[in-house]
Amino acid sequence: MAIRPIRLFGDPVLRTAAAPVTDFDKELRSLVADLTDTMVDAPGAGLAAPQIGIGLRVFTWHVEGVLGHLVNPELSLSEETQHGPEGCLSLPGLSLDCLRAQSVIARGFNMFGDPVTIEGTDLLARAIQHETDHLDGILFIDRLDREARKAAMRTIRESEWFGADTQVRISPHATGGFGL
Repeated sequence: MAIRPIRLFGDPVLRTAAAPVTDFDKELRSLVADLTDTMVDAPGAGLAAPQIGIGLRVFTWHVEGVLGHLVNPELSLSEETQHGPEGCLSLPGLSLDCLRAQSVIARGFNMFGDPVTIEGTDLLARAIQHETDHLDGILFIDRLDREARKAAMRTIRESEWFGADTQVRISPHATGGFGL
């Protein structure tokens, strides 16, 4: 399919809640293919449609060698938490510890409209939560405590990409978009 430019922090699409997918058609399958190609090329552990400028509730992931996608996700989160490094393809060069649920049960649909349930822990749970946040206009830096968020914003403002173009094709993250 196609590798699409990734939208960077500052692009309004990243702060806008995505619309539910209603048509499980050829265009949706093309979108999933483009998301997958773009994520793998970056490389990243996940990519949500808003990150390529499409305001629909769909994302892909590539965790521990497994590729997947989910449309219109609804999450059930564990009470047990994990605190660990997280990055984002839309925030190049930034990796900070972020609190997430240790495990997740994600219900939604595949690109054909079939219901699916994904159960994940550790990095997969983190990726699913991170990408679902993108669908709600939330960035992982929004989940940081006040001091960490202030430091993150300072790092972003000092980055060479901030204020330039709002798109990037390749992530500088050696960890595929997520800290490990």
